[in-house]
Amino acid sequence: MNSAGPRALVQIIAKHPWSSLRDSTVLGAIMLFAVLMAQQYDIFGFIESLADPRREISPAEAVALGCLGALCVWIFISRRFDEQRSDAMSLDALAREMRELRTHANQDPLTSLPNRRVLLEALDLAMKLPPAAGCSHAIFLLDLNDFKCVNDRYGHAAGDEVLQAVVERFRRVARANDVFARLGGDEFAVLSRNVDEHMARTIGNRFIGALHGGVNAGGVQHTVGVAIGAAFYPRDGQSVEKVLRLADVAMYRAKAQPGSSLVFFDAAEDTAPRQATG
Repeated sequence: MNSAGPRALVQIIAKHPWSSLRDSTVLGAIMLFAVLMAQQYDIFGFIESLADPRREISPAEAVALGCLGALCVWIFISRRFDEQRSDAMSLDALAREMRELRTHANQDPLTSLPNRRVLLEALDLAMKLPPAAGCSHAIFLLDLNDFKCVNDRYGHAAGDEVLQAVVERFRRVARANDVFARLGGDEFAVLSRNVDEHMARTIGNRFIGALHGGVNAGGVQHTVGVAIGAAFYPRDGQSVEKVLRLADVAMYRAKAQPGSSLVFFDAAEDTAPRQATG
């Protein structure tokens, strides 16, 4: 039994007053019943002792009664601590459930990547922390090329396998401190903090290179490319919404290029981004 002190026992009783009262009543009734049975059947010679006031309860009788009382007290306290353990287990289960709910709320179920919600929160936080001198925060939007053909020809189950294989490739080239998220379907995003344009180009080309040679899924080799558009904070936009919109503009220009392509948004050209591969 738990060795907590009297204060802990008082707290447990206060937390469960009705069950404590019920148990006390039951144990009291048990003790009363035991005494009545002892008198009824002269177990300890109570009748003789009552007839002879000089007779005292023998040590054996005292020990037996003491043991009975101690047993009742032990049962009472044990039940209180059992209730405490039950409460603790319920709280642990609730905490686990809350953690699972938070995980499901922030994680893509197919790839286990952070989802759009996490990306937006990370972008918002990044914009509250100015980039280092000479650097920007870069947001890349990635859209797979020819992925629809995989779904149409092989089915969505095969498409899911291809997505998981692509994500594994991308994970290998993503930087440890970058936020790599799935936005939905075959669209992904990467937030790279404190990078210059040269480093951003290097990062983007790593993702393109990750798909060279295609990916194997279900015993079939699939040729999949990626179109990447990138925009920079604070150079291109001062808000999460604007930077994402400009990265999306650049990504659609990249989609218009043959094969895989990386395009940076160029604010000087407004909606006419320039190709940045090479």
